[in-house]
Amino acid sequence: MANMSAFTASMENRNRAQDYPYAADWQAHIPIYDGDQLRAISPTERAQVRAEWAQCWQHQAGVIVVRKLFAEAPVVDAMTKVYDQLLQAQEATQAEHNLGDHFAPMGANGRVWNCLEKAAVLAPQAFIDYYSNPLLAEVCEAWLGPDYQLTSQVNLVYPGGAAQQPHRDYHLGFTTDAEVARYPLHVQVMSAMLTLQGAVAHVDMPIESGPTMLLPYSQRYDAGYGLYRDPDFMAYFAEYAVQLPLQKGDGVFFNPALMHAAGANVSTDVKRMANLLQVSSAFAKPMESLNHQHMQLACYPHLAKADLTEQQLLAVASAISDNYPFPTNLDRDQPETSLRPHSGRDILLQAVAQQYSLQDFSKALQQLHWRKQSS
Repeated sequence: MANMSAFTASMENRNRAQDYPYAADWQAHIPIYDGDQLRAISPTERAQVRAEWAQCWQHQAGVIVVRKLFAEAPVVDAMTKVYDQLLQAQEATQAEHNLGDHFAPMGANGRVWNCLEKAAVLAPQAFIDYYSNPLLAEVCEAWLGPDYQLTSQVNLVYPGGAAQQPHRDYHLGFTTDAEVARYPLHVQVMSAMLTLQGAVAHVDMPIESGPTMLLPYSQRYDAGYGLYRDPDFMAYFAEYAVQLPLQKGDGVFFNPALMHAAGANVSTDVKRMANLLQVSSAFAKPMESLNHQHMQLACYPHLAKADLTEQQLLAVASAISDNYPFPTNLDRDQPETSLRPHSGRDILLQAVAQQYSLQDFSKALQQLHWRKQSS
């Protein structure tokens, strides 16, 4: 049973800047990393950084910031234009959309669900430029391993936009207290290991624009999924939550069990736009359905002639593919050279390496789909 005394006790053991040797700065107990520095370090050091992040997300502050997650502002600007197009198209058919927000009033914000697939299909080259970011892939892999699954939702908060209620996120953050109580505590703890929450700033976000309010260390309280609606907790959050300003291209990533809430936009002129990234483990169900073959086919003609490094190609392939080969039909889809059959990402990388035509690539995806069906 969740209670405030146990929660506040779990918040007492704090960390120091020295606990994050690869961080460039440390503010409000949150380690801040420099993207340019991270891109320059050796593979051995990158492995150490990934371990540092995982330790932070699980046992320490629970949140990191990466300044200049995207090294080139034009890449972010190009994707912002794509998001604007999607928002405008959605507003034109507003009556057809039920634009709910889990922790804010319906219609309070501009939001595009399943933005990953929509952006890939609408503007494949801008999408490739954006998601062929090895540093973003490293962040995802640090918590979830190599077969992570991206989803994306764009959020636009206008001046005057209200703050969200403090909460935890998917999976069990999206259930009632009564539903949470049906899950054994060890499952509640395990569920936080299945998702990484992130946001990329698409505009400069001063504090008055309402960047995410964060409560460092709050993910450590095991029973927290049954606490965040408690009025005493809400008062605690209002007193102790922190915010950090972000610049365009910065990224913030946190454990989904970290108590957080989007802040109120009290600015007069900042339309706060963020690409909200919800990254799922291969061993969990993502919140959104995606048609990966649709995304792959839209992007393939551009990928086939793109001048990408191996790491860049792997990063974008992981963004548009089903990266885990299960579930499948092992009568049809038997492994060839390993203990697991091919995934959609494997087929895409093979197609690029062997310069398949779009027609041949489409046939390979159809064959993969057939092999995975039960009958």
